[in-house]
Amino acid sequence: MSEELVAREVAAEQAFVDRVYVQLEKSASAAQRLAKEGHSRAHLGHEGGLVERDAMVFQAAKRIAQLDAAHEGLVFGRLDLRTELDAAPRYIGRIGLRDDERDSLLIDWRAPAAAVFYQATAATPSGVVRRRVLRAEHRTVVGVEDELLDDSVETDLPIVGEGALMAQLSRARDRSMHSIVATIQAEQDKAIRAPGKGVVSISGGPGTGKTVVALHRAAFLLYNDRRRYESGGVLIVGPSGVFMRYIERVLPSLGETAVALRSLGEVVSGIRATRHDVPAVADIKGAARMVELLRRTSRQQAPGSPREFEIFWRDSKLRLDGAQLAKLRRNLMSHGPRNQQVSRVPSALLDALWRQVRSDRGRERGRDLFNDDMLGEQRFVDFTMAWWPPLDAAEVLGWLRDPDFLARVADGVLSQDEQKLLLQAWEHDPSLTIEDVALLDELRYSIGDVPLRTDDDHTLDDHVGGTMQELTTSSDREYASSGRAWTPPSHRIDDDPYAHVLIDEVQDLTPMQWRMVGRRGRTASWTIVGDPAQSSWPVAAEADAARDAALAGKQIHSFHLSKNYRNSSEIYEYAAAYAQRVGLDADLPEAVRSTGEHPVEIAAGDDLAQTVRKAVGEIAGRVAGTVGIVVPVARRSEVNGWLASWDEFAEYAKGAKAAIDDAVAPSGEDRVVVLTGVDTKGLEFDGIVVVRPDEIESESSTGRATLYVVLTRATQLLTVVGG
Repeated sequence: MSEELVAREVAAEQAFVDRVYVQLEKSASAAQRLAKEGHSRAHLGHEGGLVERDAMVFQAAKRIAQLDAAHEGLVFGRLDLRTELDAAPRYIGRIGLRDDERDSLLIDWRAPAAAVFYQATAATPSGVVRRRVLRAEHRTVVGVEDELLDDSVETDLPIVGEGALMAQLSRARDRSMHSIVATIQAEQDKAIRAPGKGVVSISGGPGTGKTVVALHRAAFLLYNDRRRYESGGVLIVGPSGVFMRYIERVLPSLGETAVALRSLGEVVSGIRATRHDVPAVADIKGAARMVELLRRTSRQQAPGSPREFEIFWRDSKLRLDGAQLAKLRRNLMSHGPRNQQVSRVPSALLDALWRQVRSDRGRERGRDLFNDDMLGEQRFVDFTMAWWPPLDAAEVLGWLRDPDFLARVADGVLSQDEQKLLLQAWEHDPSLTIEDVALLDELRYSIGDVPLRTDDDHTLDDHVGGTMQELTTSSDREYASSGRAWTPPSHRIDDDPYAHVLIDEVQDLTPMQWRMVGRRGRTASWTIVGDPAQSSWPVAAEADAARDAALAGKQIHSFHLSKNYRNSSEIYEYAAAYAQRVGLDADLPEAVRSTGEHPVEIAAGDDLAQTVRKAVGEIAGRVAGTVGIVVPVARRSEVNGWLASWDEFAEYAKGAKAAIDDAVAPSGEDRVVVLTGVDTKGLEFDGIVVVRPDEIESESSTGRATLYVVLTRATQLLTVVGG
C-alpha cells in the first residue's frame, strides 16, 4: 500500500471533518443565541414569558452541553453502501448534525441508521461495501482503517489499513479508557441494543469488552428514551474510584452527561469512602447476617440519652421510669422507622404523663392547659429532644464501636472473634471504608428520614416540632448549648431510585452491597456486567441470593461475549493455564491477536527492590503507555517507596527497544502506578509487573481469583517476579 494513497485518503477525510467542525461551531453559536433569547423572554412581564424563558434556556443548555462534549473524536466512522455508491457516504459520529440546508451531515451513532455500522460483517454485509474507521487526535485525522465487507460489488473504493479492530488493540493505553465505539462487533452490538425493560446481563471472560459494551448501552438507552432516563437518571456503579476515573470520559465523549458515576464507596450521596477493609473484616461486613445486626442496632435507645423523667405539676408528681419509657419506645417503633416517629414523640410523652395526673386541681385545669404548661416547660422540651433525637446513620453506625453495645446487638449473629476483628479494625482506623458504606445505607433505611414539616401540619407537636427539627446530633449530646442546628439531610431516601442502574464487576458485590444498589433500582431497568471466575466475594450462593432479591420480578436478557480483545494470545494462554491449574471455573474467551511476546517469569533474588526496578524499567522502555506494578496489600507502601526516583527505572530502559516517551510521562508517575490485586479490577495496562504472586494468592480466601484477574490486565507485556 503506497504512502501516497494513505495520505490522499486521510486528506479527503480531513476535509470532511473540517467541514463538520465548522458546522458544530455554527450549532453552538445558534444554541448560545437561543439561550440569550430565552433569557430575554423574562422581560415580557407575564407568567407565560417566564415559562417560555425556562423552556428555551433548558433546551439550549442541553444542546450546549451536548455540543461541548462531542468535540473529542467527533467523526469516527464512514459507510459506503451498495445502494449509495454514487451518492455521498454516510458518516457516523458522537452526535447528529445537519448542514445549512438541513440535510444530514453526521449521523448519531445511536440512531437506527447507524446500526449497520456495528452489525455488518463479511458474512452478512447488510448492504455495506466498505466500512471505514477514522482515527483522530482532537480535530486532526491521523489515519483510516478500512474493511471490505462485500467483495461482490465492483467498485474502485480503496481499502486502507489492516482493519479497525487490530489497529485499536495495538494502540497504547493511557490512564483514561477511550471510547472504542468504532470497533464494537456484532455480538457486542446485540447487547447494546437489547430491550430497554428488565435486566440485561453481560457475561464473558477477561478482555471481552464487557465494560465498554455496558457503557455504550447506557448511552443508547438515553438516546432512545431520553425523557425517561434523563428525568429518572442513570446510575453507573463500578468497583473503585480508580476504575471510575478510568472510564469517566467514555459517556461524556458520546454526548451523554445525565449520568451519575459512582464507585461502591460513593453510592450513598454525600459519602465518599476510598479504603477497603482487610479481607477478613470485609467478609464480615459484607455478609447477609449484618442485616439482622443493623436492624437490632437501629432499635436501640440512643447511648447517653436519659433513662427516666420526673416533674411536678399541680400537686401531682409525674414520673416516667425505664420500663415505661421502654414500652413507649416499642409502641412508637411499631409505627415504622424511628426517625419518622419524631413528630409523634411529644404526643406520646404527654399522654403518658397526663394519665398520671390525679389531683383535682390538675384535672380541673384540663388537658389543653396541661399540654400548654408542659410544652412551655424547658425541662420537658429538653428531655423530649434528648430521649428521641433525630438520628444520622453515621452516628448510629458509630454505636457499634462500643464493645458492650456490639456484644449486645451481635449476640447470636457474630462470634466473639468476629466482634473482636470489627472492633480492632475500627480502633486501628476510624475512617469509613468502602464496606462501611453499605452498612450506612442499611441504617438509613432502618431509621428512616425525619418527616419534612409543611405549612399544613397542625398537630400537637407544633409547639416543639420546630425545636425537634433543630436539635443537634453532636456526639457529646449537648443539644441545647451547642448552637449547631440539626437539619434533615439534603439527599433523602425518596431521592435514591434511578430509571436505570448499571453495575460493573457484579461478581464482587457483597450481599450488603447488593441490598444497597438494589434500593436504587427497584423500578429501574438494569445492566449488569461480570465474570464469576473473577469474584473476590467468597460465598457465591449468598451473593446470588442477594442479587436475585434485588432483581426480583424483572425479566433477564443474557448476552455472552466470547472474544478477548485485550490480551495477546500469549498473555491470555498464560493466565488461562493458571486458572485451570488452580481449579477456577473460568470462562476462557478466545484471544484474537498474537504478538510473539510471551510472559516472563523471574526470581526476586536477594534484592527484591532492584529486581522490580529492573523489570519495570525494561517494560517501560518497550511500551509507550501505562505500566502497572501489582503487589500484595502488605507490600504496597514498601513498593511505593521504591518509586521515589524514576531515574533508576529510566537507567534500565536505556538499552531497550524504545525510549521512554517523555510526552506521555514527563515524571514517570503518570505512567507507572502501584496497585493491589483488587485495585486492578476493570483496568488494563500496556505492561504489568506482578510482584510476589504467591502472597497475592494467600492474602484472602479468593486470592486465586484475584491473581487470575491480575494476570489478565496486560495488553502487551507481562513480567512475574516470584519468590
